[in-house]
Amino acid sequence: MVFPRFALRPCRSNFLKTVASSYSRKDVLGVRQPSTAYLDYVSQHIAEGVAAAEAERRQETAECKADYSHQTEVWQKITDAAENLRPELEDILQDLHAHPEVAFEERYAQSCLVEHLKSHGFHPELGVYGVGTSFRAEFASADFDPQRHRSIAIMAEYDALPGLGHACGHNIIAAVGLGAFISLHQVLSQLSYSGRVILIGTPAEEGHSGKEYMIRGGMLDGVDMAMMVHPFGHDISSHAWVGRRTLQATFRGIAAHASAQPFMGRNALDAASLAYQGMGLLRQQMPPCDRLHAVISEGGRQPSIIPDSATMNIYVRSLHTETLVDLSKRVNDILDGAALMTGTEVEKEWDQHPATLPVRNNAVMAARWARSQARRGRVALPAGVIPDTLAASTDFGNVSQRVPGIHPMIKVSPPDVALHTEAFARWTKSPEATTTAVDGAVGLAEVAADLLFDENFAAAAAQEFEDNGGVMSVAETFG
Repeated sequence: MVFPRFALRPCRSNFLKTVASSYSRKDVLGVRQPSTAYLDYVSQHIAEGVAAAEAERRQETAECKADYSHQTEVWQKITDAAENLRPELEDILQDLHAHPEVAFEERYAQSCLVEHLKSHGFHPELGVYGVGTSFRAEFASADFDPQRHRSIAIMAEYDALPGLGHACGHNIIAAVGLGAFISLHQVLSQLSYSGRVILIGTPAEEGHSGKEYMIRGGMLDGVDMAMMVHPFGHDISSHAWVGRRTLQATFRGIAAHASAQPFMGRNALDAASLAYQGMGLLRQQMPPCDRLHAVISEGGRQPSIIPDSATMNIYVRSLHTETLVDLSKRVNDILDGAALMTGTEVEKEWDQHPATLPVRNNAVMAARWARSQARRGRVALPAGVIPDTLAASTDFGNVSQRVPGIHPMIKVSPPDVALHTEAFARWTKSPEATTTAVDGAVGLAEVAADLLFDENFAAAAAQEFEDNGGVMSVAETFG
């Protein structure tokens, strides 16, 4: 992305600056804080993009560029159904917020969500696709035929962050998923349609890749499209999410007395240090969308002993699957080179938890999400307004590489409140969180309904997916 040329000036509500300050310490022993000049520069770019998107959406709405007469009737029914669920969605997000559970331990959340589904006449399956704290519910038309009709999956996350609770808003994601599923069922049960809608509870996103485990267990078998939504400080129809791999590298050397016979040793810490420096030098040749983080978690026990073992923990991230593969190879080469230079050996354990692939946002589906949210008074920013370099990772990327999918962001907090902070956790139980849950439920339900009713829309979404490479998997990508 090339930013336009404009003067740097402070932003009173500076999302990026707050992201930086949320994770930095105040001056300690004279430590100089980083300049915010670049963040000010990008913040102004975002502000201009937001203004342009708002103007475009107002003009498009005024001109009524497309005829959605049939969809409008269904959309209104969905809106009414979701609004009627408002008290229940608030109960759900507040209950989960008060009972945070980390990855693979979400038993309370699973029980809570399943009980709400049962109260609406569903009989969810528990522990599906090999993950104990997952669940699945579905409804389908009487004539449903998987060979002729579409299956749409709505996904709900509900794990929390260690020590921070629902500072990523998964309590809202869960409420949105249930709200969309139940609203859609209430509306479709009164209409003639053909197809199936599936609600899948997907645990263990934070720091893990629960969806990939479930994919390997068959979660996407028979699924044609998938969707979920994530709370944020902006409304965004398509945002970048980078792929992520984890790596533990252990160097093995030979211990020796560091003073009497250092020449008899082979220093594993030296190897780890060289590898760390090599990765630092590699950053100059990395694409702007790549990220590489490493720590030396173990490097010896006693200064008087040449370390015979040293361990590094490494995160490798990239915006595209192909560049993630390439960066992984470069890291492998650095580790092998460090071992060669020091006469040590290196053991590499890639992906203790399965890798997460970059999200492939389906532009056709994302545009329909944006139109739906406009009816709720929201302006969902198009791709590119928030720079791609400001991206995290999610295991929904693995879903979006197997079927057409969307993972839009929905505003719950001011732009200057960062994810994974105590401040954001407070917003995820605020009155705004309830409105966000209702708006998100309406949006997902409307997009899902259009995929069932609008043949041209569904065909365009499927064609875009094929044009962008079709099905890709972790196993095929990394072996």
